[in-house]
Amino acid sequence: MKNDLRRFLVKLGFSLKMAWHGVAAKPLRSFLTVLGIAIGVASVISLMGIGEGARLEVLKQFESLGSNVIVIKAQDPSVNFKPEEAQELKERVNGLIYATPIVRTKAVMRWRRARGEVQILGVSSEYYKVRDYKVITGHFFTEWHVKERAKVAVLGYNLGKSLLNGRSPVGATFTLNNETYRVVGVLSKKGNAQEGLDDMIIIPYTTALKIAGKRSVDEIWVKADTAKSADLAIAQMGRIYRRKLGLDLKAPKINPGNEKEGAEGKPVEGKTPVNPAPVPAPQPPESGKTSNDSIIAGKDLITITNMNTLIEEADKANRVMTLLLAGIASVSLLVGGLGIMNIMLVAVSERTSEIGLKRALGAKKSDLLLQFILESLILSLFGALGGIIAGIWGVKAFTAYGLYSIVSLSALKVSTFVALGCGLVFGVYPAYLASSVPPVEALRR
Repeated sequence: MKNDLRRFLVKLGFSLKMAWHGVAAKPLRSFLTVLGIAIGVASVISLMGIGEGARLEVLKQFESLGSNVIVIKAQDPSVNFKPEEAQELKERVNGLIYATPIVRTKAVMRWRRARGEVQILGVSSEYYKVRDYKVITGHFFTEWHVKERAKVAVLGYNLGKSLLNGRSPVGATFTLNNETYRVVGVLSKKGNAQEGLDDMIIIPYTTALKIAGKRSVDEIWVKADTAKSADLAIAQMGRIYRRKLGLDLKAPKINPGNEKEGAEGKPVEGKTPVNPAPVPAPQPPESGKTSNDSIIAGKDLITITNMNTLIEEADKANRVMTLLLAGIASVSLLVGGLGIMNIMLVAVSERTSEIGLKRALGAKKSDLLLQFILESLILSLFGALGGIIAGIWGVKAFTAYGLYSIVSLSALKVSTFVALGCGLVFGVYPAYLASSVPPVEALRR
């Protein structure tokens, strides 16, 4: 057994030597072959790096919306929500831990001599917990501020940074519609995808309703304790709002009393029920749509959306884009493989006499087959190494110019495997032709 292994290693060593001499004999031709493989590998690494970077960036932006977050949004002017419905849903629906109404409006802000219109976001004291946001300086306003309609504000990152040229603005005052507000905190940076939150002023929703001149809100954001609870909460809230809008005529009515709706829509003793605000009940539609991530009541009256599902869908879409880019780049690897086959076929025709001499001296077909396959693998290996270096450099160059990209480990594995596979597959046929040349015919040529 040891002798057989030693014999094989000696044979492999001599075959590697002969293969290396065969590659080094034509340096320019070998270089061009290696270059073709390197370009293919570099293309795969660079494009997959860009695609993976874009996927992670989009995923990061979606995840910053908050985990296990559910958005209830009115889609028709005839539908609105009372602000207290947020707290009622939290008490009524199993698995919800935080809730906040959302009021969006505008106001004229005056800071020293500067004056301009700004976006206002009215929320409850639990908003930053719902969205998993951090306050980098100061603190978020409290429930007391909400109840007392206090004129306090938390600033978005860009706005907070610009007021005092980078210094903390906590304690400073400004005016909104000629009323003075005090800054109590500044949120961390969220980026451009977060509804322009970095340039918004966040105030208690009770104060924002006064600025907007209305008593209802268009959105309610809630947060569940787990992803499973979020899925169950969507179904439960769907039943609640269908009943409220008069769309689910078969649903049981909740009688006044100490009841709480359970997961199956049945009353459970121990809690005070929610009496929803009267909303004109439209006629039931011919067909409704129900899914795990959104429930559309009637003719797009409201939507209930699970942000977890949006994150998953965005991730899937970007993975498909990354694979598409990798597939496009792999074409260049295929071209490089065909280049290896072409070069090896030329080498077989040029070295016919050498092959015949080796056969006449006792070389077996397997020896010649091994030698030419090793030549193809050497070219592929050098091409893969060169492509990896060029691909990593390309990813860093894209990043330097502001295009977020990363060096994907999967791209390195796939490109190297495909490059070596091309060398092996496209080198087999020329190697087979070389080993099949009869010794007499080879010597005659």
